[in-house]
Amino acid sequence: MWVCFPGYHVNGSDLPPPPRCAATWRSRALDALNQVRLTILIGGYAHGWHLGADARKAGVTATVADWRHWAPVVVPLPHPSWRNNAFLRRNPWFGTELLPALRLRVREVMDQTD
Repeated sequence: MWVCFPGYHVNGSDLPPPPRCAATWRSRALDALNQVRLTILIGGYAHGWHLGADARKAGVTATVADWRHWAPVVVPLPHPSWRNNAFLRRNPWFGTELLPALRLRVREVMDQTD
């Protein structure tokens, strides 16, 4: 999650983020931000950290499918990967519903001025 990239597993996939990274600095970094209008959670580790045990138990697909539950402030997404092609084929709502809504929300946030 965020700036901690531990490298790759022997099979080529990303290794999970070490818990010590988030425990060391994540809360302080987030506390320093003000007026956060949109948080995009990318991947299961981010879902679990921000959304808690229910998201971990439900899994990435179920959490992303329930994106409206957290929108418009938080939007969970799958981790981007070439492996997501199967996810995209099985879940056409991702491209037809979630992505257009997310694009609109990003535009709204970017257009807001203080």
